[in-house]
Amino acid sequence: MLSVTEARSAMLGHVGTLADEVVALDQCAGRVLASPLIAARDQPPFTASAMDGYALAQEKPGEPFLIVGEAAAGRAFGRSLAAGEAIRISTGAPTPEGAAGILIQEDARVENGRLLDASVAPGRHLRPRGGDFAAGATLLERGRILDPIAIALAASSGTATLNLVRQPRVIVFAGGDEIVAPGASARDDQVFESGSFAVCGLAERWGAEVERGTALADAEDRILSSIGDALPRCDLLILIGGASVGPHDHNRGALARLGGQMVVDKVAVQPGKPTWFATTSAGRVLGLPGNPASAIVCAYLFARPLIEAMLGRDPLACVRPRFARLAAPLGKNGSRETYLRARLNEDGALAPFDNQDSSLLSVFASADALVVRAAHAEPAAKGELTPYLPLA
Repeated sequence: MLSVTEARSAMLGHVGTLADEVVALDQCAGRVLASPLIAARDQPPFTASAMDGYALAQEKPGEPFLIVGEAAAGRAFGRSLAAGEAIRISTGAPTPEGAAGILIQEDARVENGRLLDASVAPGRHLRPRGGDFAAGATLLERGRILDPIAIALAASSGTATLNLVRQPRVIVFAGGDEIVAPGASARDDQVFESGSFAVCGLAERWGAEVERGTALADAEDRILSSIGDALPRCDLLILIGGASVGPHDHNRGALARLGGQMVVDKVAVQPGKPTWFATTSAGRVLGLPGNPASAIVCAYLFARPLIEAMLGRDPLACVRPRFARLAAPLGKNGSRETYLRARLNEDGALAPFDNQDSSLLSVFASADALVVRAAHAEPAAKGELTPYLPLA
């Protein structure tokens, strides 16, 4: 049985960065940049006025400035200024050659087309050409997740499209005769299926393009048909449930009939021991346990790094633990690496929940962290620093 680290490494050995695609700027939110964005020109491409007022040339001692024209945003004056000349200027307008600085509107005294008693310090209220960025500057690095500010920066450089990593296509199936879809009529011996909603939502948050398939009954032929159809259409197929080796767990048998090769058979993790990973000629399959909490924990530990790797990002960054002090003591851990649902208190201390049953979604809904306990970890005292993974 592999450790979490060994299992994740084995899985990651079978994925790589997906191909690039060109995407219109208004469709780039949340996507990953495939290549650096280099500025093609200076921004601003001219020296600009930072204020409404007057652009002044060099003074003629003892003489007023003659107002010879105007520059507005998008409309340049059209020639350089000679000594003793000035123009009316708006914020953002190009300043003509020869302008020493800007006299703000409030300080201007104008009579008969002349500025009286006017002076300005050199460079006053001028925005220099290239003051935001210069041509050739790297504006956005490869691997950047494109938030609204990054997209605005790209737009300011004149870019209409960006080269992005293609979103991984993920298809998720839950399975088992004991589950029914929310809203359907459930027998007393059935429960409503929930794990696929969590895993699909998380995969989408992490950058994948997600499809949630119809729940699979415990019938190997149906499972075989469904995954055989799905594999060529996705980059990662996730099966929730049917991950163990009981008489009603048919996922592995169906996969074997498709020529699947088991890469990870099970993992020394709690919750989530039955997690597995396999490859076929048509694609990759990640098997997650049927209990919702187990499926969610293992989605964080394995599905997210796989998606990050396909997006060309560091797949281990999302599983590098942070550290906080325990709000309560913990006992000695067992033989498997354990992930405890916990809440970060207002004082920053980690408070693991008392009930860690892997079927309890209500506990997960109140958690914002997973406390990481190494296999055979010794008891931990209140206030001791302990590793955790944030769930946000």
